[in-house]
Amino acid sequence: MIISHEHKFIFIKTKKTAGTAIEAALSELCGPDDVITPYREQSEAQRKGRKPQNYRVEHPEKPQRPLLRRLLRRPERYYHQSVGYYEHMPAWRVRTYIGEAIWNSYFKFAFERNPFDRQVSWYFYKTKSMRKRPSFERFMAKRARAFVNNHDLYLIDGKPALDFVGRYESLEEDLNRALTLAGVAQTLSIPKVNVGPGKESRESYRSYFTPELRTLVAEWYRPEIEMFDYRF
Repeated sequence: MIISHEHKFIFIKTKKTAGTAIEAALSELCGPDDVITPYREQSEAQRKGRKPQNYRVEHPEKPQRPLLRRLLRRPERYYHQSVGYYEHMPAWRVRTYIGEAIWNSYFKFAFERNPFDRQVSWYFYKTKSMRKRPSFERFMAKRARAFVNNHDLYLIDGKPALDFVGRYESLEEDLNRALTLAGVAQTLSIPKVNVGPGKESRESYRSYFTPELRTLVAEWYRPEIEMFDYRF
């Protein structure tokens, strides 16, 4: 998540939409007062601009680390909401922290991805550290583990809260379109960051779906599918 006071834009980072690569590119534009939240340590070296900064904040509505985690002295990364601004932060909380005046005057954007394609990417991400990766069908059996809640990140009170939501499928074009709309003259290229092993050789996402799973994903993500007219 990035708040650029220098260019007056806010980037809300959704899941499995190349958000880390977008942040790596946007960091190039950031000034010393801008908010840049951390992401995975192994990807930080690939940032093109400024490193994480200004993301700690005190606010009366900021969640506190659970007592047990504090007693066990667990690092902040195990409950990153307690730090302040964090990676996949929903729009409503960003607005709460920065206040109505900034929220209403800055250009706000995020990215979305075909939910069928995104679901397979999420499956590989969530199972990458398992000794034996379960089948896609078995992974999908538990909604709490398999569901990707991107839609709620860019809604407030059930309504779209941003000025622009680009598509993963036209990533660089839509990023530069967003920057143009925000009044930024510079054109950015998106680096390859946080690319999972074997991604280039994976089969088409369609090959992972049975008719039943296709129906399930269509039901889970009906709002995104209708909003962006996505198809299987």
